[in-house]
Amino acid sequence: MNKRKNYSATFKAKVALDAIKGDLTLPELSQKYDVHPNLISKWKQDAVKNMHAIFEGKIKSADNKDKEEKAFLYKKIGKLQIEIDFLKEASGL
Repeated sequence: MNKRKNYSATFKAKVALDAIKGDLTLPELSQKYDVHPNLISKWKQDAVKNMHAIFEGKIKSADNKDKEEKAFLYKKIGKLQIEIDFLKEASGL
């Protein structure tokens, strides 16, 4: 029984970028990455179609996600610290 191959998003982006560059033909890319040419075409179309979302801010980079998560966690830590200080004071410690 044949299993379907699952490709990572990083791999798909790499192949799509190579396809967009146009340095190699689809058959050459297919041979280089061992992926069917139709799949490469689909990934290329998807990349081009969704590229505008990056510049509109709809798709956040990993760096921005990390910054947002860090800010949220610092806020949460501050809130917990205030609660700890309050409870220490209330208990008389």
